[in-house]
Amino acid sequence: MSRHLPPSTDHGPSSQLELAFEDNKLAAQLYGDFDQHLALIEQRLSVQATPRGNHVMLKGGATSVDQARRVLESLYEQLEEGQQIEVSTVDGVIRMIETEDSQLSLPTLEKKGRVRMAQIATRKATIVARTPAQDAYMRAMDRSELVFGVGPAGTGKTYLAVAHAATLLERGDINRIILSRPAVEAGERLGFLPGDMKDKVDPYLRPLYDALYDMMRPEHVERCITSGIIEVAPLAFMRGRTLANAVVILDEAQNTTSMQMKMFLTRLGENSKMIVTGDPTQVDLPRGEKSGLIEAVHLLDGVEGVHISRFNDKDVVRHALVGRIVRAYEADTARRLAENNTKA
Repeated sequence: MSRHLPPSTDHGPSSQLELAFEDNKLAAQLYGDFDQHLALIEQRLSVQATPRGNHVMLKGGATSVDQARRVLESLYEQLEEGQQIEVSTVDGVIRMIETEDSQLSLPTLEKKGRVRMAQIATRKATIVARTPAQDAYMRAMDRSELVFGVGPAGTGKTYLAVAHAATLLERGDINRIILSRPAVEAGERLGFLPGDMKDKVDPYLRPLYDALYDMMRPEHVERCITSGIIEVAPLAFMRGRTLANAVVILDEAQNTTSMQMKMFLTRLGENSKMIVTGDPTQVDLPRGEKSGLIEAVHLLDGVEGVHISRFNDKDVVRHALVGRIVRAYEADTARRLAENNTKA
């Protein structure tokens, strides 16, 4: 429930709005500890948000006040549904609202409506999309047999892929999860490392394991690995296999060669999905070797059943500094390319 108050002068604060929430306990959760959620909304949207019990007074520019209203209403609706609100949740809703106003053609958003972000849920955890790109990526994994998640580190590509696979396994839609990743060296020289195959590749697959443990109980993960329901398979060991009734995830795919990528993609069997993630700017292949990921994204763009989700620095959801680091490197790369073109 809300009521508009008379706007102030045309310059400076131009709109005031008072929101009222029925449940005082949920309102307290909405504001956050020490009103930290309101503070983030104030900082990001350039509004003033003053709580009084279960009421919040919003002051600022008309557009900013309307955005803040939609953020608070969307968050309150999540609380009513039993979800938990954290700073990252608030950040995600703000991002979605800002995109809603600047890019109304997004199919998953409705103009001026409450944001309904894509979710991935297991018995242990629920993940809600925090950026429009994550929203589109999560929805694409539901619809498409082959999904590419391409972009910089920190955008959630791998984490969301593993979470989606865990959900399908828990629901019984698939029989197994297969995790694969090239070793740091494109030739996958694992033979000199100590231990069995799992010991050799575990260090490279740690990000995938971390996501599994977040979405599933640790003892369940261990049982699934022991029984082969969750399988760790170096890329080189995929040759000759047909992978049916599974979600197959290839991480760090920028370090595959063209032949490796073609071999991997043609392993797809009945009732299976493939999710391929990677960062085309972090290729570790020998100089002159073409990245299989870059080639595949180019060749398969527009092919039926294939979806390509592209992330950028605005989708980084780790630390704000990570996004600034990514932008700095991208700017340096662009500068070097411009210099090379000038010399040519």
